[in-house]
Amino acid sequence: MKQEDLTSWQPRHTAALFGHADAEKTLLDAWGAGRLPHGWLITGPRGVGKATLAFRFARFLLKNGMKQADEGPSLFGDPAPLPQSLDVAEADPVFQRVANYGHGDLITVERSWDDKQDRWRSEIVVADVRGLIERFGMTAAEGGYRVCVVDAADEMNTNAANALLKILEEPPPNAVLLLVSHAPGTLLPTIRSRCRRLALKPLAAEPMRHALAGLLPDITEAERQALGVIAEGSPGRAALLAGQGGLDLLREWLDLIAGLPRPDVAKLHSLGDKLGRATGAAAFAVLAELFQWWLARLIRASAAGRAGGAGWVEIYPGEASLAAKLATWQAPDRWAEDWDSIGRLLERGESVNLDRKQVLLNIFATLGRAAEGARRA
Repeated sequence: MKQEDLTSWQPRHTAALFGHADAEKTLLDAWGAGRLPHGWLITGPRGVGKATLAFRFARFLLKNGMKQADEGPSLFGDPAPLPQSLDVAEADPVFQRVANYGHGDLITVERSWDDKQDRWRSEIVVADVRGLIERFGMTAAEGGYRVCVVDAADEMNTNAANALLKILEEPPPNAVLLLVSHAPGTLLPTIRSRCRRLALKPLAAEPMRHALAGLLPDITEAERQALGVIAEGSPGRAALLAGQGGLDLLREWLDLIAGLPRPDVAKLHSLGDKLGRATGAAAFAVLAELFQWWLARLIRASAAGRAGGAGWVEIYPGEASLAAKLATWQAPDRWAEDWDSIGRLLERGESVNLDRKQVLLNIFATLGRAAEGARRA
């Protein structure tokens, strides 16, 4: 899966949502009661479907409009049955207009492009929120709800957060704000207090399997299973790792570790050269994240006496044997010390822009000392 193919599963383009039926019902019930809160804070780990749910609900509101609390039988018979889901068909004009940034009553607040720096900004700035203030001051273009999706609210700087707070404190009529948040504790308490919170959890195994079958149809079932293990219930993270070649990078790195204390030096330097190039920064960041995850997984399993054994789901054939082998090199507390030192090395390398190949070689040297100590024991 290539990076340029990832658009198809971006939240505003995604029709299906797996594993969050209770959250959908909460939103549907609130709409059906005719007393819809103007602010929603949708929380949970990255990639579990928060933004997908926000855009799914936005489409529903834009298509179905306002439900009056006192609707009931009339002179013209019973009212139409209420929708039983938030589904809006992909062929529906509302779906298409939302997907193509073409609906006049949907505003999206997200990090904008910085023309001077020629890159995406690292945070949502007040100018990004100012457009929302202007739009919410107008009458709804189509006479129904005006909906705003903030993705993600955690990325707002102080000025942007204060500007959004003013809207939450005095919301215009028929306005709904859907705030996506990976870390709600970082938001202003006054923002949190003015929203109804809807918490999403990581997906269970079966919904995760269905989600990845839809998101990643062009890879093998074994690869989807491996990504499911790594992503820990986050289909978005699994899809991103697939697009970044994360599985191949991790396997290449772990295969080198399997050769310790006598590694294939040529392959090690080849990987270091590849990740050390100007184009290798993203791949290096992916490998660093995945290896820290894998080592933490090894430490937890080793402490429980299960490294590579019962309950260990292999990412690729032979990976469980490698975990069992590494667990014999040193005690879990020593591995925890190495995990901490590797994390600090990666953090320092990023902050002062150290040579990535040298960072990789230093990490490998740390692992090599553990292997050599086990050989001599």
